[in-house]
Amino acid sequence: MIFTFFLIDKPDSAALRTELRPVHKAYLAQVADRIAFAGPLTHDDGHTMLGSLLAIDFASRDQAHAWLAQEPFTQAGLYARTEVQAFVNLWPQKAGFAPAAD
Repeated sequence: MIFTFFLIDKPDSAALRTELRPVHKAYLAQVADRIAFAGPLTHDDGHTMLGSLLAIDFASRDQAHAWLAQEPFTQAGLYARTEVQAFVNLWPQKAGFAPAAD
């Protein structure tokens, strides 16, 4: 089942996010074959970080929460709020959405 992770950063945490980004990306790479989508949430300017939105396939809610508990941003206390919800994709993926440049 796909679980969405709605993760909102604490205020003034941009430096911590930047510092841990390589470790965070490496952790995501461990489940790359199960990621439906993943990326940052931004303010309306499209650049100022707000948090993260992930959709990852896990066998159970317990496994999703266990994965999140070990996630580097979680471990470092970056998030002010986290929410994990089951997700059913009823709309076909749109082709042509290229990943954003790093």
